[in-house]
Amino acid sequence: MSRESDPQAITDALIAAVDAFNEEGYGVPTREDAIDPDADWKTQLTKACRLLSAVDTIADQGFCTATIELCFGATERSIEAYALAEGGDELVDFHDHTTCYDRATDLGLLSTTTTRKLRQLYDTNRTDSYYGGRRPTERQADTMQQLAQSVHGYVTNQIREGGVCVCDTPH
Repeated sequence: MSRESDPQAITDALIAAVDAFNEEGYGVPTREDAIDPDADWKTQLTKACRLLSAVDTIADQGFCTATIELCFGATERSIEAYALAEGGDELVDFHDHTTCYDRATDLGLLSTTTTRKLRQLYDTNRTDSYYGGRRPTERQADTMQQLAQSVHGYVTNQIREGGVCVCDTPH
């Protein structure tokens, strides 16, 4: 298929999306207010807060796949925030979805057993629920929400500089 035969709606939307990410042609960009840009760890922590807030918004509406995806993302962003704030890591160190679990063990944030189980949960179930043919269940979504909130709350309390978390998740 030649480029010229692609649907115009797709090529137009693709050009607009690339322009948006390049911040071209639309004036001053409107950024998400709740994301703290002062330091990489604050950015990652507040991204986790926003992911959890989105999960709260869609809870009980049957969006199990989205909930699971957002919860894995919130867990990763939370642990990355700790590694950036307390471990001296750089954002570029997190080039995949599993480095954060290794760093959680290395930094003593969580035990080897727990991080191994978290990584196994990711490796086995995230891939299947997102890419595989399985249909996620409401129970899986609910338990992932509880897990992501627990990890986020714990990590937030372990970062020495507090007052950054912007979510309503009880800690």
